Amino acid sequence: MISLSKSAVWIPNQYEDAAYIAKESGLPEVVVREKMGIEKKCRAPKKMNTSEMAVRAAKEVLKGLDPSSIDLVIWTGSEFKDHPVWSAGIFVQEQLGCKKAWAFDLSSRCSSNVVGIKVAKSLMLQDSSLKRVLLCGGHKTGELVNYKDSTSRFLYNLSDGGAAILLERGEKNPILESSVITDGAFSKDVIIPAGGTAMPWSEKSEDYCLTCPDIEGMRQRLAERSLDNFMAVIKEAAEASLPHQPVDYLALLHMKRSAHDEILNRLELKQEQSIYLNEYGHFGAPDQVLSLGLAEEFLKPGSHVVLASAGIGYTWSALSLRWDEKTFTLVQGE
Repeated sequence: MISLSKSAVWIPNQYEDAAYIAKESGLPEVVVREKMGIEKKCRAPKKMNTSEMAVRAAKEVLKGLDPSSIDLVIWTGSEFKDHPVWSAGIFVQEQLGCKKAWAFDLSSRCSSNVVGIKVAKSLMLQDSSLKRVLLCGGHKTGELVNYKDSTSRFLYNLSDGGAAILLERGEKNPILESSVITDGAFSKDVIIPAGGTAMPWSEKSEDYCLTCPDIEGMRQRLAERSLDNFMAVIKEAAEASLPHQPVDYLALLHMKRSAHDEILNRLELKQEQSIYLNEYGHFGAPDQVLSLGLAEEFLKPGSHVVLASAGIGYTWSALSLRWDEKTFTLVQGE
């Protein structure tokens, strides 16, 4: 079996709270707190690079291990890296001293960890030489938020942090089945206008922030498809994994409170069967790692856990695992 051996999330001790976001955006504070579900969100220091947050999380996972025992490093962090057109995974590999590993970058936006685990499991099953695979990434997408852009309000929760996951061969915490749906009708709904071939350069700072060119069209498409696609991937992963055992815990990304509650209601799950990340914000791919880690205090061995996410573009993804023992470390620092 391919199993989750260790996991960690590193978060900065700086944050932006609901009052700050309300002031910057012009929205009522009660809307930020209750509708958007943001009490506060983590923000990294200005001089901290995306890769550094990945390295800090990964070092927690590698404590007590020889870095040269890692066979593969997969970057599952943000595409907003230290440099454009840059291989962050190879850099992180060198920073960690994983000299015998090879590395590559994987991108599926906020679904990168779920998709990354699926890919890593498949590689390990196909290649017996891969005994330890490290997935890690940093996220500084809080830098890409323009609070004056009303079309991107659903992105005001974007925050900063790093996550790392170690997969090994073993019987504890086995990775089970997964499901992924992509829909290209959303592929240009959330973009950064400048910096690519379509607009190589701009003198406007807002052109380097995330925006939604067709917000009304996107809202309509999401209303028609998003929750149904969430249900589809969660149910398919869960039923293919442990068909006779209901889901005990759902590790979700941060989203507006009403959407989070609707997913739980449709799955007939209680509020305590998922943790709402209103004091952290939306890191991106690390959300599921953090949610599972926070839940380890009350999970029982043998629990059926589903990690579920949606990445703009859009990618809906879910993956089941059987939780048997604690793996998680949460580290906070400057």
